[in-house]
Amino acid sequence: MQEKLKAMPKENQPHTPVGPDLKWRYFWRIGPRPSNTRFQELNAEPVIPEGFPEWKETMDSWGYKMIAAIEVVAEMAAIGFGLPKDAFTSLMKLGPHLLAPTGSDLQKYGQEGTVFAGYHYDLNFLTIHGRSRFPGLNIWLRNGQKVEVKVPVGCLLIQTGKEIEWLTGGDCIAGMHEVVATKRTIDAINLAKEQSRSLWRVSSTLFAHIASDAVLKPLGHFAESPLASKYPPMCAGEYVEQELAVINLKGKK
Repeated sequence: MQEKLKAMPKENQPHTPVGPDLKWRYFWRIGPRPSNTRFQELNAEPVIPEGFPEWKETMDSWGYKMIAAIEVVAEMAAIGFGLPKDAFTSLMKLGPHLLAPTGSDLQKYGQEGTVFAGYHYDLNFLTIHGRSRFPGLNIWLRNGQKVEVKVPVGCLLIQTGKEIEWLTGGDCIAGMHEVVATKRTIDAINLAKEQSRSLWRVSSTLFAHIASDAVLKPLGHFAESPLASKYPPMCAGEYVEQELAVINLKGKK
């Protein structure tokens, strides 16, 4: 990966992390889970942290709104791809969706070039974010160009993950992205200091998944794609476990 990054034009190169991501994240499951599944670990009961009596209600209220937005976009995408309207949403039912509030302390880590999330793709189906308090998200277009994201007030951002790449036989590829402290981040930090606002960069990210026991494979006409052989049929849970094992996030049996 690092060799590939060095070969990119300078203006499109991501920042290279020098250690773990400088962020804190909490995973909260959204929606029901299957009563019977081969993938118990991916569908575990949620943990409610102590000291937040309103935790479940607040998290579920926002999480279900995010899932509803994803479902509408998934239906629109299916129609646009020439698939049945419910081609994606039917596979999302009982999926291990996770609301992941994510925070970085810019008081402590507010220097330009600080990496909060190293260059990566998401392994799930679609990822949706509310607008963060501070800028810093960079995405890469299909042509390799790096773009700094600006989310208008009142809007949500949706990014493609690896599961939709699988279902479309590589037609819709998982988007690469990173979160770093840019010049715009520093300007926003200075403004927040002047206004005595919090210097925590908080983003409300939700990872929408295909159900663990559903089969990932190119759907409909995508099965005829020349790239389809790169995406063999596999349970979504099996794919997710493989990815988690590679990045050391899978629990030890």
